[in-house]
Amino acid sequence: MTTYGYSLLSEQAPPDQLVADAARAEEAGFDFATVSDHYYPWLTAQGHSPYAWSVLGAVAQATQQLRLMSFVTCPIRRYHPAVVAQKAATMGVLSGGRFTLGLGAGENLNERVVGAWPAVAHRHQMFEESLEIIRSLLDGDSISFNGDYYDVGGAELFDLPEATVPVAVAVSGPHSCALAGEYGEAMVATHPDPDLVRMFTEAGGEGGRRYCQVPVSYGPDEQECRRVARDQFRWAALGWKALSELPDPPAFETATQYVREEDVAAIIPCGPDLDQHVAAVAKFRDAGFTDIALVQVGGDRQREFLPWAAETLLPALRNLDD
Repeated sequence: MTTYGYSLLSEQAPPDQLVADAARAEEAGFDFATVSDHYYPWLTAQGHSPYAWSVLGAVAQATQQLRLMSFVTCPIRRYHPAVVAQKAATMGVLSGGRFTLGLGAGENLNERVVGAWPAVAHRHQMFEESLEIIRSLLDGDSISFNGDYYDVGGAELFDLPEATVPVAVAVSGPHSCALAGEYGEAMVATHPDPDLVRMFTEAGGEGGRRYCQVPVSYGPDEQECRRVARDQFRWAALGWKALSELPDPPAFETATQYVREEDVAAIIPCGPDLDQHVAAVAKFRDAGFTDIALVQVGGDRQREFLPWAAETLLPALRNLDD
């Protein structure tokens, strides 16, 4: 059975709104909520970037059933992996076991604030060490660790939830799928690629959850939806190599200055047409993803999206399983 989530995009809304939107998403019938973990927005026009872990703690208290997830946290620079494990365990307790820790290798945009962004080979090695540390601590182990990148001296978590916090690892190819199968209970991907699902399954992830996120720009005026999508989400037209390496919002603005509305509309459904939005989601469902989070583009457009999702979009998506 596919579950459908609501994305709390921290780049486009202040923290108090994110908490209120999460409560409204639960009322609308969404199964889970994801929170992006950024230091900067992708573009200055988005205008926000609160601390995701404070938002998560508040959302845990403002909701009762909604499953929660970091989407995704980078544990290699801005946060030490031992501290990430402590945060995740605390969230597991505060949420009553509703929290999943999503982890990824990160972007320069968010991690350079604490020092130089490592070369890609180094950060992948750092990520693997981080996963080993986090997995051990969340499993309740007392560890000492001396790696190439991290030292952990006698760490142990004293507040753990009754059930171990699940870990979801962002994947993009064979190596990351192998890491997800070894250290995680779930995978996260940004493209509807069935090969990623297959590689994760073969690497030990059989029966694990497969998470993704689908951006939509819903509203009654298609042209306005296209304009907002271009203004707020044109960074999505860039490849992952650019997304992971560009250093700040002005760099993203320069890199995307020639991206057109039609370019963004080709990858993000825009307007009131239900079938267009359902088709975008169905691509991920058909590729084998089990948990699909929807992000409505534009922080000030959530109030029109959530009632429509409750009355129209979610029933149509759940009909896909019938």
